[in-house]
Amino acid sequence: MLAAHLGLPLTSVPDPFGTHESYGAHNNARLRAFLDRFGFQYEFMSSTECYKAGLFDAALRTMLENYERVRDIVLPTLGAERQATYSPFLPISPKTGRVLQVPLLGWNKQAGTVVFVDEDGSETEIPVTGGHVKCQWKADWALRWLALGIDYEMAGKDLISSVELSSKIVRALGGIPPDGFNYELFLDENGQRISKSKGNGLSVEEWLTYGPDESIALFMFQKPKAAKKLYFDQIPKAVDDYIALLGKFYSNESGEAERLENPVWHIHHSNPPHETYPVTFALLLNLVSASNASNRDILWGFIRAYAPEATPERNPGLDRLVGYAIRYYEDFVKPQKRYRTPNGKERAALAELATRLAAMADERNGEVAQAVVYEIGKTHGFEPLRDWFKALYEVLFGQSQGPRFGSFAVLFGCAETANLIRQALDGQFVKVDG
Repeated sequence: MLAAHLGLPLTSVPDPFGTHESYGAHNNARLRAFLDRFGFQYEFMSSTECYKAGLFDAALRTMLENYERVRDIVLPTLGAERQATYSPFLPISPKTGRVLQVPLLGWNKQAGTVVFVDEDGSETEIPVTGGHVKCQWKADWALRWLALGIDYEMAGKDLISSVELSSKIVRALGGIPPDGFNYELFLDENGQRISKSKGNGLSVEEWLTYGPDESIALFMFQKPKAAKKLYFDQIPKAVDDYIALLGKFYSNESGEAERLENPVWHIHHSNPPHETYPVTFALLLNLVSASNASNRDILWGFIRAYAPEATPERNPGLDRLVGYAIRYYEDFVKPQKRYRTPNGKERAALAELATRLAAMADERNGEVAQAVVYEIGKTHGFEPLRDWFKALYEVLFGQSQGPRFGSFAVLFGCAETANLIRQALDGQFVKVDG
């Protein structure tokens, strides 16, 4: 279906998805849905409508009057083949409606027209105004800046050279290029640049399936000029970083200056919510893992036992995290779980930990439980001590890292954690091949 419309402006191509009047309108709707989703304030302007309604006419006449200067700015950036035919103007055929990448036979600055050979071989003269032409992209960018009075434009690192070129064109037209900001590109988990062709990216929609708006806002806010790895494992960290920063914002330790520098002040437009999170996202993930609970009510039962004052009504942010944790665990954590059996040294330490935790059934202080975990690790000669915690996570959760184990134990319940350890020691989590 699309092959029949090659060369047409996107606003003249039927929408392949059948939801809008054109493919261009479909893409514009996706952009606007994204902006609306995050509460952007904006004025939407269609480029096609700007061309046709005459909003670009004055700037197009100015570009025609400075035709040679604009052409000579762009030519050094092109290969020999493109140089031979380049023009900042792409005429639109009056007969077929296609955008033509053809050399111009001439241009009349006084009349405001260009001459070219149309698809049927006829020599044709059309005005550059009224939507009869469109500009090639770098000239088009400069045209928009000039016509619309754009004074600020952000662009990715890969467009720095295009920004510089379009800025030169604006100056040649007698305008002032906008101030700008260049942000870095995103990388996948292997440090490779994310690209559409590789399909190695993570979309905004995918992120928001497993984490709240605030988490991706924080991820984007921090270090915009540094390349960042964007993949699913970044979501829990971003969520918990947000929780920590929100808690710090309302702590007695933060003065006015510290609050203004806190990312949550900017993310929430100077009015961060007064929400508390007695449980981190990482803890919720491990709670789902240990309890095998995919039911919100069951998880809230554990949370209320740990923090009696917490409820879905008082802690709506935490309630949202419960849903995200279930979804994230089912899709990403559970398929990657790889339990292992403990060695002799680990088995002895785990057995002692189970005994000690069973005797602390009513303990709700994570620091007390954490101190016991530390003590047992040192007593059994784990050096470095992180090997002990790694063993806990690999044997009990099937993963190499996790949250503070003491905090998990009091959230899950010390008696329940002791039972979890005994199940692992009995080999109930390790699958036997064959």
